[in-house]
Amino acid sequence: MVYFDRNPNIIGWASEEFSIPYKSPIDGRWHRYYPDFIIKVKEKDNAVRVKVIEVKPKKQTKAPVPQKRITRRYLQEVATYGINRSKWEAAQDYCADRKWEFLVLTEKELGI
Repeated sequence: MVYFDRNPNIIGWASEEFSIPYKSPIDGRWHRYYPDFIIKVKEKDNAVRVKVIEVKPKKQTKAPVPQKRITRRYLQEVATYGINRSKWEAAQDYCADRKWEFLVLTEKELGI
């Protein structure tokens, strides 16, 4: 958040400011997804763009490798990945309708 506050090109930001409806692949019901950040950025061409950002561990952004032995941990990883994919697909549609950009950032992009 300090980065957002100190960056002169970021003219506004908020954390978990709004929700996006998504349908869970686990229970088939509608839920609310609260993206981590929304920022307004002044680009080099002076255009103001809105970016919606989700921060996740890289492990949660990839489908789990199929296992010979199905463990509780593996099933949890599959569920987490499925829910995340549903959230992110809903977020991409939501942002596209508004001409916003949706990004999922991991420790790789953040340099952690």
